[in-house]
Amino acid sequence: MTEQLQYKPGLEDIVASETSISYLDVEQEEIVIRGYDLIELAQNKTYLETAYLLIYGRLPDKMEYHQFQQDISSQTSLHPTIQTILTKLPKSTHPMDAMRTCLSALAGYDDALHDRSEACQKRRAVRLLGQLPAIVAGSYYILTKDAAISPDQTKSYTENFLSMLTGRTPTQDEITAFDQTLTLYSEHELPNSTFAARVIASTHSDMYGAFTGAISSLKGDLHGGANEAVMHMLLEGKTTEGFLALIERKLAAKEKMMGFGHRVYMRKMDPRAALLKRSLKTLTESKGDTTLYDMCVAGEAYMKEQKNLYPNLDYYAAPIYYVLGIPISLYTPIFFAARASGLAAHVIEQHLHNRIFRPRVRYLGPRGLKVSNDDGKTGE
Repeated sequence: MTEQLQYKPGLEDIVASETSISYLDVEQEEIVIRGYDLIELAQNKTYLETAYLLIYGRLPDKMEYHQFQQDISSQTSLHPTIQTILTKLPKSTHPMDAMRTCLSALAGYDDALHDRSEACQKRRAVRLLGQLPAIVAGSYYILTKDAAISPDQTKSYTENFLSMLTGRTPTQDEITAFDQTLTLYSEHELPNSTFAARVIASTHSDMYGAFTGAISSLKGDLHGGANEAVMHMLLEGKTTEGFLALIERKLAAKEKMMGFGHRVYMRKMDPRAALLKRSLKTLTESKGDTTLYDMCVAGEAYMKEQKNLYPNLDYYAAPIYYVLGIPISLYTPIFFAARASGLAAHVIEQHLHNRIFRPRVRYLGPRGLKVSNDDGKTGE
């Protein structure tokens, strides 16, 4: 029986869950979200409309959307205790670590923490969607500048989020570009962080615990942290020529190129990256400086020629955030805040159709060793 168990490193191509939330159809080059194409959603719907779709299973009508916006807006003020926690953390704390601490602490203020009913879980998801933008912004500005973060509940979700991140009023083009990134980050089937959330939820742990595990997973530079690494490479390159020379050196040293390749999109371009490529072009042209766009396009062409690798979402999201004036250390926290809607949907679904995850291993160690019967004892 043991010898018949299948083993694939990294669980590659192993189906671990059945879901009605999303699916990556690589052959059709489509990311299916509750039956819709994610790219079409990003082009035609707001992030909050997509979040509603993920949590409730359908797109909202006008009245439902208005109520959803109001419910989230009422939760956007940073909880006083969370603000205090942020002031007590070391100034060197990365925003992802600060967010992880804050998310865990929020659980203590949920009076219905152990209620896993679908209705309660959806209310909890709304609360988290409201709190996360303030936690993201606070994890940077409170720690680095001792500055208070105050939401503007008269603004849309995306405008308020971007305003808190940058400390200024964004243009409509900037809001549109930022909203697209949130939508594209919202859900992507079963990456490491979502799998971590479902594994934790499968034990009947609460949504905060599942989110805390997911954010720990997302922090890694092989997952969410790649967008920060991409921006640091672009800044190190400075120019198109410098960026290409940097890529050449990294390839020669056999270093991993952040922003390229994907476990699912092996030899095709991530469709999310293709959309953000166009968005970056529009945004940089409106700013009158296409340097970052030109660098990215040149790097994309070089990697395709040299390694037959294509950009993933992070490759074009990073320069968009930079052009918007967002601090680099907030790129991955933004990713998590956007993914919260998808994570909530997965936690709810896991609790509704649960079976605890318990995989097996392929044992490679010794067997048959015997404990000595002599009277001698070690360590005396």
